[in-house]
Amino acid sequence: MKNHLYTLCLIVAVSLAYFFPQYFIEISGFQLKELIIPLLQIIMFGMGTTMTYEDFLGVIKMPKAVVVGLVCQFTIMPFLGFAIAKTFSFPPEIAAGVILVGCSPSGLASNVISYISKANVALSITITSLATILAPLLTPFLMKLLGGQFISIDFWSMMTDIIKMIIIPIIIGFLINRFLKKQSVWLHKILPFISMGGIVVIITIITATGQKSLQSVGLALVLATILHNIGGFLLGYWSARLCRLSEQDCRTVAIEVGLQNAGLASGLAKAMGKLATVGVAPALFGPIMNINGSLLASFWSKKSVD
Repeated sequence: MKNHLYTLCLIVAVSLAYFFPQYFIEISGFQLKELIIPLLQIIMFGMGTTMTYEDFLGVIKMPKAVVVGLVCQFTIMPFLGFAIAKTFSFPPEIAAGVILVGCSPSGLASNVISYISKANVALSITITSLATILAPLLTPFLMKLLGGQFISIDFWSMMTDIIKMIIIPIIIGFLINRFLKKQSVWLHKILPFISMGGIVVIITIITATGQKSLQSVGLALVLATILHNIGGFLLGYWSARLCRLSEQDCRTVAIEVGLQNAGLASGLAKAMGKLATVGVAPALFGPIMNINGSLLASFWSKKSVD
């Protein structure tokens, strides 16, 4: 119920921002888009407070599944995004946004969806953690390789932005969880709600800011985003199948590939000064992946992993 309620909130927020953008762009002269990066840092800090050393031991315990998951994560979605952007012939900055979503690491929702789907939650946490740690190098590299064909990409600037947006907050959260675990119990109770609220606010602001871009490519971009997301699930699952992973691990890889960190992609679009164009695809990807992820989790929850 909570997962569906969150998805419903995202849909309502996006709808309101699209039809009444003037209320979500600024308040008393303050540009609401300036909240995006601080909110993302809070979300990443929350992720850090849930991380432990055990999350990284999965590399030793299940190396094949982890490697397959990471390779699929940083190949399927970037190149699928590039193919979709080319096929739909989007304007350069919209196309770059589609690719940026694909080049981002797996999203925070993947761990919850994996649990509901009877997938391997330990593997999901390990892949999410490692993909996030690798993002400062792989996301700028892939964007330079693929997105650089549409817009100018500064590798070092993007790497620095990712470190500031996700790595530093995660490290701070991890250290607090490691050394102040008893004192930070209350954080574990409120941060999930703050994170969900932060994502809703980020998507709302981007939708309002990019409303004109959405009007010009709206339906086509929605279709492209759906194809990108579902394609990630399908290709992730069958790639894991080809590597002869267990059913449980195949589900995990599919979820990790299909659910991206759209918040990070939004933050990078803001850092590039292209929130109204490059940031539109990430804003759409958030609610769409939650809807599709919820449906997939509901389907798999009724299917045995034997």
